[in-house]
Amino acid sequence: MNQQDIIKLIQNDEPMMHVLRIVESLGLPDWCVCAGFVRSKVWDSLHGFKKTRLPDVDVVYFDPDYTDESIEKEYERILKELDASVPWSVKNQARMHIKSGQAPYTSTAEGLANFTEVCTAIGVYVDSNGDVTLVAPYGVDDLVNLIVRPTPFFTSEDKRTIYEQRIAAKNWKATWHRLSMVHS
Repeated sequence: MNQQDIIKLIQNDEPMMHVLRIVESLGLPDWCVCAGFVRSKVWDSLHGFKKTRLPDVDVVYFDPDYTDESIEKEYERILKELDASVPWSVKNQARMHIKSGQAPYTSTAEGLANFTEVCTAIGVYVDSNGDVTLVAPYGVDDLVNLIVRPTPFFTSEDKRTIYEQRIAAKNWKATWHRLSMVHS
């Protein structure tokens, strides 16, 4: 499986395309739907599962001019009005560096690159031509090879615990048994 295969999986999934069209309608700058939205679809496909339930649908965008968290909540409210069946979560990557104690990010892709796991650092959006496009700062190898490993930010001694606690809490291997977990 490669990036084109992932794009085809998403294009052939009407509920996923519905989500992407709804988010596209907001006109958010530098946006994508990311993390479990893409990761779970790929893992489900590789495990022969129909579809696992997502606890949330992560929408990220980059707007350094309007970083108040209340704006994200307003986007969540609008998305819920458009489709209340989707558990929306919206985050402006222009403010997420504060949470991780880093220098300001310059784009959504840089925000994704600082997610906890490489296989989670992936997003998808519909471009101006209507094409489904992936944002994958580390590529898709870990994702399609069912490997869970920390992104570079979470390999340091002080951040590794956050990674270990997160993968223990997520317990992904209980659902996707073929995963290989990279530990300290």
